[in-house]
Formats: sequence, C-alpha cells, structure tokens
Amino acid sequence: MAKPLPPKERMKIPRQAMPEQEAAVRARNFGEVNLGLEVVAAETEAQRCLSCADPKCVGGCPVGVKIKDFVELVLAGDYLKAAAKIREDNVLPAVTGRVCPQENQCEGACIMGKRFSSLAIGNLERFVADYERQSGQIGLPERAPSTGKKVAIVGSGPAGLSCAGDLALQGHQVTVFEALHEIGGVLLYGIPEFRLPKDIVRGEIENMKKMGIDFQTNVVVGKSMTIDELFDEEAFDAVFIATGAGLPQFLDIPGEHFGGVYSANEFLTRVNLMKAYDSEHYDQPVYDCRDRNVAVVGGGNTAMDSVRSAMRLGAKNAYIIYRRSEEEMPARKEEVHHAKDEGVEFMNLHNPIEFIGDERGVLTGVKLIKMELGEPDDSGRRRPKPIEGSEFEMPLDVAIIAVGTGANPLVQSTTPDMATNKWGYIVADEKSLRTNKRGVFAGGDIVSGAATVILAMGAGRTAARSINDFLRTGEW
Repeated sequence: MAKPLPPKERMKIPRQAMPEQEAAVRARNFGEVNLGLEVVAAETEAQRCLSCADPKCVGGCPVGVKIKDFVELVLAGDYLKAAAKIREDNVLPAVTGRVCPQENQCEGACIMGKRFSSLAIGNLERFVADYERQSGQIGLPERAPSTGKKVAIVGSGPAGLSCAGDLALQGHQVTVFEALHEIGGVLLYGIPEFRLPKDIVRGEIENMKKMGIDFQTNVVVGKSMTIDELFDEEAFDAVFIATGAGLPQFLDIPGEHFGGVYSANEFLTRVNLMKAYDSEHYDQPVYDCRDRNVAVVGGGNTAMDSVRSAMRLGAKNAYIIYRRSEEEMPARKEEVHHAKDEGVEFMNLHNPIEFIGDERGVLTGVKLIKMELGEPDDSGRRRPKPIEGSEFEMPLDVAIIAVGTGANPLVQSTTPDMATNKWGYIVADEKSLRTNKRGVFAGGDIVSGAATVILAMGAGRTAARSINDFLRTGEW
C-alpha cells in the first residue's frame, strides 16, 4: 500500500510511461504493443491523483466511471475492489483501458493536465482490469431480482454490450443477437490484435454470460427475423438496435474495382475475425501483402489500424495517403506515433484520383494529386484543395480505403415504419434514445454515425436507463 503524499509532492511525480514492444520488433508481429504497467508504476501513477473534491474526469467519461474512487483503491493496493468499482459503470474495463481516446475524455478533463501531464487514467484502468482477469476473481455487480421482462439487443458491439450489462443488473432477461459467428462486433472484427487482443474481448463476454445474458450468434435481424417478429413471435417487451455504422464508403474514382483494392471494413474483418494475424494456423484470407507496396487512404484510427496491420502482414512499403495535414488527422496521437515508429510513411496533403491496373484487372499503381489547405469547412478543419498540375503516379499492389462508413441498412430495410434520416441512420430522441416505434430504442453508431467505443458504450447506458423506465412504467 502506497502512502498518500501532500498535493505539492504529488505534482512533482512524472507521469509513468507505458512499457511497449520495441518498434522494429512489433512492426512484424501481432503481439500487443502496450505491455501494461507493473505494480510499482501503477501505484506511483495513482499517487499523482489530486483526489479532487469535484473530479472533472468523471464528467469527461461517457459511461461515468467513478475514477477518483477506483484510483484511491489502487493507491490502497486493493486492485480487485478497484476493478469492481469500475464494473459498476463499465462492463468492459479491460477493453476501454486499451482503446479509449482518454486524452479527449477523462484525461482531457483532468486538472493536472493544465500544468502537468494528466493522470494516466486509462493505463490504471487497464492495470486493475488485467490484475482482476489474471487473478480469476471477477468482481461482477449484484443483479436485482428478476422483473420477468424480456429485452432484445440487436448487435453485440460496444453499445449493445453496455446496454445489455446494465439491463441484466436491473433484473431484466436480456438476449443479444449477433449477425456474425462470434460476439463482440467491432471489438472483434475492427480493432487489431496488437491493440486489443481477442482473448481480452472473449474474457469480458464470458463475464457477461455469468451475469445471465443470453448471446445468440448467426442471427441477422432484418433478414433472419424482423423487429416486429421479435415482439410478435418472440414476445420481447423492448428492443435496442445497436447495429453500428458498418457500410463502407469509397472514393468513387476510376479503378476502385481492381483486385487488391479493399474497404477498410473488409480488410480488417479478414485480418481479425478470419485470423489473418495468425498465418501459422490459418489460411491467408487477404491479398498477399508480403514484399508489396500497400497504401491506406484516410487519416482516422481505422486507417492507422489498417496500415499497421499491413505492415505486420509483411508489406515492403506501407503508406498513409491523407488529403489534409497531420494536424487535421482525427486519429489518436498515440496511434500516429506508433505507426511512424513502425516505419509507416505518411503522405499528407495527397489524394488519389485514379487506381491503375493491368490487363488482368489487378491493381498496379495509383495516380495522386497534391493538395493544399484552404478555409475551414463545417468540421472546423481547413478544406483541402487540389494543386493543378501536380499529378503523379506511384506503384501500388494493395489499396485500403478508410474514409468513413455509413449506416448498416439491414434493420431499417425491414422496418418501414421506423424513422430514418436522409443518410439512413435511425432517428432517436437525443436524451432517451427512443425511436418513433413503440418499444424500440436505438443508439451508438447507427444513430450518431461512426464514433468511439466509449461513446457507443455511453449510448448503451443511456438506452438502458430509458428501457428500464419504459418497462417499469409502460409509458411511451
């Protein structure tokens, strides 16, 4: 147990660095990059917390984790209680401790960050979650008595899992329907092994099963059954739609049909869910990247995940092609830093205008044009403009398009009386996440558009509160 220090002494302690694999080594393996804090480093980091009377960090957390309380438990050396404290608000602590953009949320609100480095809240969350997992003593919250009410969750990504966890604790019978053959949604198919090991996700799912949640795979709601059938034939009392924004967007330029051109969704699904990351035991389900030139178009986290995966699959040269400057990149700074360390080449202020292929229809190159930044657009970022006469070609064997996604259309296509907007996203009340269809709630990326894991989890918690109120009162 570490002895608390006076605030002035705490401020002198530097933020504890996260140990990580050496860049040259990790660039060719799918082992986790960040290795986790050791006990001494975790307790030293916890010493830095100022134990604010009004902790702003909690307001910065979309699921409202009691950060001050769990950090104090770390300081006291009671890591299992610290993990249990997080689980009161977050059913996936080992996941969010790894993939949350804490710098923009809880850590961004930490008052230490005004003069020093903010408290490493995410690293501490990961530390206690990993300690709990390794101990085998999972501190699951107590369930309320059964209400006899049934809730269907459509989609097993972060929003669906978060909603399911809260509803189960409130005593409702929860069934989660997943279209794919394994539970986890984007946590499994979208985030690479080196950032989020799949065994971590599977472990959290097993914990949720112990809470009494029923998971059904290979059920495509919108095809296998409709929303109306969930009510009429399966006797569910409420439905939460959390199908995400998984419809790939493309560039709409010549040559996108060539072999070797992927959407990031397809590429990452093949790498993660179809286990391209484990080539020793599984057939290679992606176009061979070994000793090839691979380029990813885009500047978000999905682009970083894709290009870093391609590097690990043996790419000779791996490029990020982004039409704005690095300053405008939406990707986490840590992901950009890791990608650079691993040898990824950044071609900022460039944009593809045509893919080039051979007589067999196989990609051989890309024509790019250089860009410059003009006035800010609606996003607040400066709008990129092409520089006339700056076109050039470069050889390319694999191209991965990571420029965003659209609404998954399956549920909406068979629920015509449920309102959607012009982009195909489900319309839901901002505060309650109720749709216009009685008993149906929706949240996460299928409502907001593509966002972060923790924001989707926050939507799941909001939906769970509204669903609980509806089941308790019957009011709509």
